Amino acid sequence: MRILFLGDIVGQPGRLIVETWMPRLVERFQPDLTIANAENIANGRGITLRLAEALFDAKIDILTMGNHVWDNKDVFNFIADERRIVRPANYPIHAPGMGYTIVKTGNVDVAVINLLGRTFMGDFDSPFTVLDKILEELSDATDHIFIDFHAETTSEKLALAWHVAGRVSAVIGTHTHVQTADARILPGGTAYITDVGMCGPYDGIIGIKRDLVIQKFLTQMPVKFEIEAGPAQLHAVVVDLETNGRAKTITRVSVTPERVEFCEY
Repeated sequence: MRILFLGDIVGQPGRLIVETWMPRLVERFQPDLTIANAENIANGRGITLRLAEALFDAKIDILTMGNHVWDNKDVFNFIADERRIVRPANYPIHAPGMGYTIVKTGNVDVAVINLLGRTFMGDFDSPFTVLDKILEELSDATDHIFIDFHAETTSEKLALAWHVAGRVSAVIGTHTHVQTADARILPGGTAYITDVGMCGPYDGIIGIKRDLVIQKFLTQMPVKFEIEAGPAQLHAVVVDLETNGRAKTITRVSVTPERVEFCEY
């Protein structure tokens, strides 16, 4: 089993580079399942049905979300009935949509779980206890378990990964938009990276126009963020899994205007 996971897709630049590179990535890696974080696709804030369908048309199977899931109100028109979109499982129980889904690829079942961190993020249910409960629910219902942990701090991401090391196939961090160089296989066969990075503007500051972000730091006044223009980058990971659900390798993918890199661990 091979899973391709694309980092946070930011606005139109992110969608366009994903649509451009997906055929090449599919040809090179031949993934059995493709997942992408899409919480920033609607001009950096949330998702719409039209944009979700564009990503599905680009051969992405499952979309995960994050703290911006509710920012575009169009999401309330379709998320409750769309099993290919997974919102964070540790939102309150009355939130629409699903915290995890099970995908069948051939004869293999893969559970895809989305979680939010709490440090610097908000007052959510504990991702640790919510995940433990989900793992109890899944029991032997699935062959592989893939987690998108949308969190701010390295320590919280790594702590969750160690908490479930050997119990899940992969814990992949999202949210901070900068690809980290700490990809590894934890004991028990759990693939890990603190942050997969993002798909979006290369010359912005985590996808936002530089001048606006600098202005906010200089003045500490409210600023309406806008997506940066110009060249784009694509960040992803490819996780190879054994039949028993353990990860064999994790490969960092980095596509920028300057170079293309594939780093296997």
